[in-house]
Amino acid sequence: MNKVNFCSWRGQSGGLALGLTLALAVIALIAASAWYLTRPKPVTVSVSQASVGRVENTVANTRAGSVMACRRAKLAPPAGGRIEKLNVSEGDRVRPGQVLLTLWSDDVNARERMSRQQLQTAKARLREVCELAKASARDAKRADELRERSFISQEAVERARTDAAAKQAACESAGAQVAEAEARIQASRADIDRTVLRAPFAGIVAEVNGEVGEYLTPSPPGIPTLPAVDLIDDSCLYVSAPIDEVDAAQLRVGMTGRITLDAYRGQHFPGRVRRIAPYVLAVEKQARTVEVEVEFDQPGEAKHLLVGYSADIEIVLNGHDDVVRVPTPALMPGNRVLVLGAGGVLEERKIQMGLSNWEFTEAKSGLNKGDRVVTSLEREGVKAGARATTEGPATGKKEAAPAQAQ
Repeated sequence: MNKVNFCSWRGQSGGLALGLTLALAVIALIAASAWYLTRPKPVTVSVSQASVGRVENTVANTRAGSVMACRRAKLAPPAGGRIEKLNVSEGDRVRPGQVLLTLWSDDVNARERMSRQQLQTAKARLREVCELAKASARDAKRADELRERSFISQEAVERARTDAAAKQAACESAGAQVAEAEARIQASRADIDRTVLRAPFAGIVAEVNGEVGEYLTPSPPGIPTLPAVDLIDDSCLYVSAPIDEVDAAQLRVGMTGRITLDAYRGQHFPGRVRRIAPYVLAVEKQARTVEVEVEFDQPGEAKHLLVGYSADIEIVLNGHDDVVRVPTPALMPGNRVLVLGAGGVLEERKIQMGLSNWEFTEAKSGLNKGDRVVTSLEREGVKAGARATTEGPATGKKEAAPAQAQ
């Protein structure tokens, strides 16, 4: 092969190698692009950092409770009658003993006046007959002295003694009539009191049923009627709510708790168990429950609190401070969680649980502070080994209040 042909062949070989290299590079690029375009996309997850804080074991009511007053009286006069004066309106504050309403009572007032006149007559009669009794007693004494001197007969002495005894009996009878007249006055006063309705304690008038001129009828036995005045002592309030009988067995009077109100969303008020009912309520088609009362530690914090507000209670059974905790919704069956690793891959971990409630669960082992735990387990593709990205900054929940439970 001459020199010219060799150079030509060598040039052709170099061109083929370069073309092959370029072709392979193009094929590799196409394959890489196809893999990149067809690879599984990362799932978007919500995460929460494992944080250090308090976890409590609590029990809560099964149905909504109510704000109650320590004292509440549905008042009505013991006697029926027509309303003559109505001294209060709904929303008025009253003091103990204040007159709320009075019924027409001209008849009983007249009887009282008559009883007073009878008392005056009886007292005058008492003075009269008792003076006569004293005079007869003196006459009998003089008759005894005269008999000793034989100036009068024994028969005259006996008549004087008998007259003195009769006059003394008349005096005692007049005294009994005075007592009887005083008793009639007391009875008349009692009848008048039955027409006057007074406040048994200080409070606020919640309801008034009746107007001036209307007739009030006392409730017959076993037949409740509307009260004339509903009086509430709002200086002492508590919450009464049903607790499942299983949970109630763990409760004791004096345990700490929390109260939440629909009217004060986002707030909770400290309280303490004041009473646990000594019996179980068995309401048809409902779980058996025990009524539990929790009083406010600082009732002034819930200003303008109204009796009848719906409320929920939580009673703390146990609590651990400064422990690693994760949101309870992040737990999977078998005490497992998904953790978003530094490489963006989800990995499964098993934890040892401690105390738990509906918001937080204590992780005794298996997690460290700052680990990013997945909370959006219901999303498609969220499983161990999947690549994932977060919706936003993975920040732990800062504890603004102790964890709550149901």
